[in-house]
Amino acid sequence: MSKSTSEVDALYAEIHCRMIENGEWDRILHLMSSKLSESGWTDDLLHRAKENSRTMDPLSLQTILRELLSHAQTSVPLSVKREITTVIKQFVKEQFEK
Repeated sequence: MSKSTSEVDALYAEIHCRMIENGEWDRILHLMSSKLSESGWTDDLLHRAKENSRTMDPLSLQTILRELLSHAQTSVPLSVKREITTVIKQFVKEQFEK
């Protein structure tokens, strides 16, 4: 039986709230930040932002962010995606085993 969008949204909100309450959200964010930095992704994105800003006239933060967003989302290393997804899945699994 498939769940409605509102049921999925409510479940997401509940899991997100639990992650925040017990510190898991911050731990995952820190892990992800570390892994992205180790992979060079963070430096690459910073370099792209600098290059974009050098050629932009007039300079616009909104434009830089818009241009980087697509690249940022598609360039996250697969190994980082898999590791973070595994951590999240484990947390969710533990929540439902209780």
